Amino acid sequence: MNRRQLIKTIAAMAGISACARFDSGPMTIAAHTWVGYEPMFMARNEGWLEDQTARLYQTQNATESLQALAEGKVHGAALTLDEVLQARQRGQKLTAVMIFNISAGADMLVVRPQIASLSDLRGKRLAYEQSSVGALLLAEILNKAGLARSDLTLVPLGVDKQVTAWREKAFDAAITYEPVASELLDLGARKLFDSRQIPNTIVDVLVIRSDLASEYAEALRHLQRAHFRALDHLARNPHDAAYRMAGHLGLPAGDVLSAFKGLVLPDAPANQRLLAGKEPSLLLTAKRLSAVMVASGLLQQPDTLHELVNADFIPGDLLEQ
Repeated sequence: MNRRQLIKTIAAMAGISACARFDSGPMTIAAHTWVGYEPMFMARNEGWLEDQTARLYQTQNATESLQALAEGKVHGAALTLDEVLQARQRGQKLTAVMIFNISAGADMLVVRPQIASLSDLRGKRLAYEQSSVGALLLAEILNKAGLARSDLTLVPLGVDKQVTAWREKAFDAAITYEPVASELLDLGARKLFDSRQIPNTIVDVLVIRSDLASEYAEALRHLQRAHFRALDHLARNPHDAAYRMAGHLGLPAGDVLSAFKGLVLPDAPANQRLLAGKEPSLLLTAKRLSAVMVASGLLQQPDTLHELVNADFIPGDLLEQ
């Protein structure tokens, strides 16, 4: 479930992305295991996603998904919005057509009990995953604490290693996310900051290559319809959905629902509200996020926002319900 590994794309990606050609066939979307994407995977596993129309290309992390895009192996991918902005700056022309989830507490800073405030982080060891999301949260935390990176000892550490490192007292604070966050809290950590304090910043989206969106319009609508069907099943029959998702997530069925804690999962009408209009909310979010990333050194310059958002592929019949 490690969706936030450092994006290590090569400079040639832009050229490869620009010239990649596809044989005729189904639309293919790269995605890695993450609870926010799981309804889409459940739709595939239940046969609601027709293989001849749209296929999922399983990857280990966002880096692999972006590489698959660059090499022309896939037409689109499931990524966080900040990852999309970084990829676009590297030359990949990508358009967001659906929102999977919005972090509303799932990403957080946990600390040892003796750390009472953000300013108490001065001189402490802070573990974080070297990813765009990890770096973004770190920048926000330092800004709110009035601290510089040099005021802390930063410990690069994957989220999957945080529980063991906590027991070994290898750090004093950690930027983490569910479900690992709950494990750390159960071990005595306490939450000092979470993504509710930076609303609508960490967003997972479905993107497609901008030059292929029109060609795969019906496939995009089919995939979204299947995803929203699974999302509705999760809302109406959560325990049955948890059982169906458990195998792919690699979690006991009893732990699946708790893994969704702190996530907002927009349905079709909510997606329409966020993606459509003269000034779509997601576009405003991207503009603000782009500025934060420039200030934090995650982007060299603000994103142009050109063709970044397109609500045309949300199934219209789902908006009438």
